Formats: sequence, structure tokens, C-alpha cells
Amino acid sequence: MHTSLCSVDAIRAEYLGLLKKCLTRTLFPESQIPASRVPLLRHNPLGKALRALSRPLLHPIGLQLSGAYQQETRAHGLDWPVEAETMIGTVRLDHLHTCVVSVLEERISGDFVEAGVWRGGACILMRAILKVYGETGRRVWAADSFEGLPKPDGRHRQDDGDRHWTYSDVLAVSLEDVQAAFARYGLLDDQVVFLKGWFKDTLPTAPIGAIAILRLDGDMYGSTMDALDALYPKVSPGGYVVVDDYHSVAACRQAVQDYRSRYGIVHPIQQIDGSGTFWRIQ
Repeated sequence: MHTSLCSVDAIRAEYLGLLKKCLTRTLFPESQIPASRVPLLRHNPLGKALRALSRPLLHPIGLQLSGAYQQETRAHGLDWPVEAETMIGTVRLDHLHTCVVSVLEERISGDFVEAGVWRGGACILMRAILKVYGETGRRVWAADSFEGLPKPDGRHRQDDGDRHWTYSDVLAVSLEDVQAAFARYGLLDDQVVFLKGWFKDTLPTAPIGAIAILRLDGDMYGSTMDALDALYPKVSPGGYVVVDDYHSVAACRQAVQDYRSRYGIVHPIQQIDGSGTFWRIQ
């Protein structure tokens, strides 16, 4: 019996490890240059030359504008992949994997929710873990506009001047494309629920019950706050709150700090890598 259980665990680990390598394209690196985070550098020949000259200066501080695939850069989610289903990197995927297995093994109640899914990679991983553990009573909620990020609307001064909405050529991924990504991995079924629209419009009335994993990847102050306001009260004791952009986007970090301060949340924030953080509800 012990040998059989070990074999099941080994098969799960091998499948999920292979899946993560596929989702990040570390198994078969992309041949095309990852997208730059700066439109000028993506589209302007002079900008591309400037990118090449500036790369040695930017590398020491951990910023990757673009360039040929680099394993360490992809591992920490520091580029925008051309083909991969996720941009969060293997370190944050591994952490999410650990969180999901933890709530399953400890029987923490609730579904898994990601607010800001891009091409769907993190949600695909969560659905895959449910599948290999035979969990049929939980759902994965994928909330996104599927149109990129919103243009600042004046609701939050912290988002004044935010330019994420100008990156629609990279950040806008249609619902149909995300669904197709789930289907490629054989994971598009009724345990995956898509919420299309701006968080402020969809999340307050979404029919989501208890949450075991809440993953926030909204970048902006407003998007992060909208998700926290609507979903944080539903996170079960023992559940995880994961914030993808805490250290990479100041407005996101400020939203998290403001929300925690408003409600006296003292669960310690822990680091995942240079960008992501998490805490666990006690």
C-alpha cells in the first residue's frame, strides 16, 4: 500500500512538473523574442537599438525589457512571453502549486479564484491539480476583462497616469483564446467558470461562495482594491491570498496595504520572489 501511494504521488508530481514547464515554455523555449514592456521599444527601430544598449545596465537591478529567452528571467516572470500561457514564471507557479495542495490536504473549504488571468496559465494549473487529486466539488474561477486593463477613470488617484491600458497588444487576451488554452490541456469543463468584465462590475455580484485560494493579478490600485473588497471576506480560515504584483507595481502594493490597514489584517506578508507575496488567513 505504501509503495502504491508513493507511485501515485510520483505520477502527480511528474505530470504537474511537466505541465508547468509547458505553461511557461521552459520545456521548449520560444524562438521569438519576448515582448518588451515599453511600447516604444516594441515598435520603434531606434527604441529596439536603445533596448540592446541598455540591457547590460538594467540587468543588475532585475529588469528585463526584452531579448532572447533566458531561463532565469522566465523563472522569475520578468518577461512577457510570446507563446507561454503564463507570465508569472516557474517560481510563482511552484508556490501556487504548494498552496493548492496544502488546502486540499488540510481540507480547507472553498473554490480557487484568480482575478486577472491573462492567457490562463495559473488557472490551468489549479484546474489540473484538482483533476489529479480527484477533487470534483471545487471550481476554478477565472475573472478578467479579456480586453486588457482599464483606463484610469478617476476613482482612485493612485492610478492617475497608469499606462497599463496602452499595452493591449500584449495584455488583452480574448475569452475564446483563454478557453482554447484550457482545451489544449484537456482541462476545459464545468469546473472552470469564466467571469468576463471589469472587476468593479463582475466581482461584487459573482456567485462565489467560500474561497480557499485567492490570487490577485490586477496590477492597478483600483483593480486590486475591487478584488479585495468583493472577495477577501469570502476567504476561508486557512486559505491563501496571493498577490502577484506586490513588489513590481507600487499602486498594487498600496492597495493591499490600505485594505489591510482598514480592516486590521495582521497576518504576515511573506515573499515568493521579487514580485509576488502571500499571506494565509489564520
